[in-house]
Amino acid sequence: MTDFSNDLEQCLRVLAEGGVILYPTDTVWGLGCDATNKMAVEKLVQLKGKAGKNGLIVLLAAERDVLHYVTEPDLAVFDYLKNIQKPTTVIYKSGTGVADGVLAFDGSIAIRLVRDMFCRHLVKRFRKPLVSTSANFHTEATPVNFSAISATLKQQVDYIVDYRRSEPEMVAPSSIIRWHSNGLSGYPEMIRP
Repeated sequence: MTDFSNDLEQCLRVLAEGGVILYPTDTVWGLGCDATNKMAVEKLVQLKGKAGKNGLIVLLAAERDVLHYVTEPDLAVFDYLKNIQKPTTVIYKSGTGVADGVLAFDGSIAIRLVRDMFCRHLVKRFRKPLVSTSANFHTEATPVNFSAISATLKQQVDYIVDYRRSEPEMVAPSSIIRWHSNGLSGYPEMIRP
């Protein structure tokens, strides 16, 4: 097992202080902060240069965690996700318990349950949802690996994770679905394959 304990400790410290981290996710490298801290979310949005009406993706570690941040969860979504291999972000109808700027203009919340070992450890130990937005300025393309991330962006975050920096492979963002509940069961609407 790879030792990323120092990275975890540094990330937890920075997140608790309302800072922004640059970290590897189960998809692309991401900018992250405490999704419940309004000042931290504002700092991240300013850094990225995007005040969006679509909100921000948050990472959680377990299905039960979703129940704390979605007001009307449809448990059928978890059965759907068990059959999906690609990391998938789910947009739920109405979110709660997060800072302004995390929810979309319509009150929906985008959540991804992470499988990546580093992200799972980080989110579990932090015990709060973690913002995950691609590590690029709003006007730039999503970087495919760590070396493709802007040097200027790297200078503006509070901590950069060492773990997985040298991985050369190209990665893609998660799939995004909007989950619709119709009473007895739900169904996905594909937003990004």
